[in-house]
Amino acid sequence: MNDFLEAFFSLDILRQAWPILLQGFGQTLLLSAITVPLGILGGLVLALLSTVRSPWVRWPLIAWVDVFRALPPLVLLVFVYAGLPFAGIEVSALWAVAIGFFLNTGAYYGEIFRAGLESVPAGQREAARALGLHRAQTMALIVMPQAIRNVLPDLVSNTLEVVKLTSIASVVAMPELLFQARQAQSVTYNATPIMAAAVAYFLLLWPLVRLLSRLENRQLASRR
Repeated sequence: MNDFLEAFFSLDILRQAWPILLQGFGQTLLLSAITVPLGILGGLVLALLSTVRSPWVRWPLIAWVDVFRALPPLVLLVFVYAGLPFAGIEVSALWAVAIGFFLNTGAYYGEIFRAGLESVPAGQREAARALGLHRAQTMALIVMPQAIRNVLPDLVSNTLEVVKLTSIASVVAMPELLFQARQAQSVTYNATPIMAAAVAYFLLLWPLVRLLSRLENRQLASRR
């Protein structure tokens, strides 16, 4: 038992690794603060474009969403970081992650927002037009607030997945939490830094998990 505790829960190793783990946690928060808003913004643009009925907009939009939902985020990340330099475009690890996640998560957020827009009854738009609101006002004041409320659990769920996905940034040597934990493990030959990283991820994401459960239960209760 003592050997197990020493291998996975060594306080001495934790004290040694704490500074770089804290630095990695800060980088994870920074990545989340960049990628989540970028994904939401990209998703909103895609969802609003989906309301345009022109085939010149619709078909390229469908192709864009399908491609970037189908490609694994890790593939996109490696392509942006290691592939673009062959075209003379150099990007830092941070912005490689931001661009790769923007392409992938924006497509998912876009589908969530699109489903929300489609969930709002057409009568709401017609009523807004009857009151003299033009298209932009109708979308901003009437349709979008209802759409977001209808898909809020899905938005929170997707955000949860995006934050968890930041851990793959370690493959491009981005010094986020998992990368720093692995570095500490390689130096100490001990699994305590990895366990500490797991606890940090749990503490970061558990409030979102609880919020998601409450939103899902509230939405279920409203349908009864």
